[in-house]
Amino acid sequence: MIPTASVEQVIFDVASALKVPVLILAIGALVLVVVELGRFAVELVRRRRRSFPHLEVAADEARTALVENRRDRAERILWGVAWSNQMGKTLGFLARQSRTDNSDNKVSKALADFDYGSMRSLERTRLLVRFGPALGLMGTLIPLSPALAGLAEGNVNQLSDNLRIAFSVTVLGLLIGAIAYGISLVRDRLYGQDLSDLQYVAATLARDG
Repeated sequence: MIPTASVEQVIFDVASALKVPVLILAIGALVLVVVELGRFAVELVRRRRRSFPHLEVAADEARTALVENRRDRAERILWGVAWSNQMGKTLGFLARQSRTDNSDNKVSKALADFDYGSMRSLERTRLLVRFGPALGLMGTLIPLSPALAGLAEGNVNQLSDNLRIAFSVTVLGLLIGAIAYGISLVRDRLYGQDLSDLQYVAATLARDG
């Protein structure tokens, strides 16, 4: 039978060994959320000129170009209402495939692929929403054991150093989660609006008369 003390020691050793990896992961998560914040700012700047009248005019002009069999012109027109590279590629595909054989199925697949791509972009920040606070909690609990040991031994330096790490990682984890949550919330709306714009363009390009 394994002694309880041995099991407790193993658990303590494993938790202690995780201290440095958790701190490194917390810093890495902070870097990732800063990068995502920069990308998010670029996305917002690109969408400053978004307006339905602009989209409507572009879709009608592209449809006219397709009727005249000028697909290159239609693609150039639609790129003007692309708020992201992924949206631009999808609009280009719509310009090349609309009003052709089996175009309905191809357009539906392109719209679905765009939606899946948007979900992949959202997954990064949604993961950080959970990952940041989890790292913060682990980074808080792991140093508490040596901090309490320092308290018991009267080692004030060991106590203060570990408590400083614990509380700092807690704040860092909550900050990561809060920023990632805000980005995810707004991106969800932006990508939904992008998909709505694409659906409108696809319907306009396929319209007869």
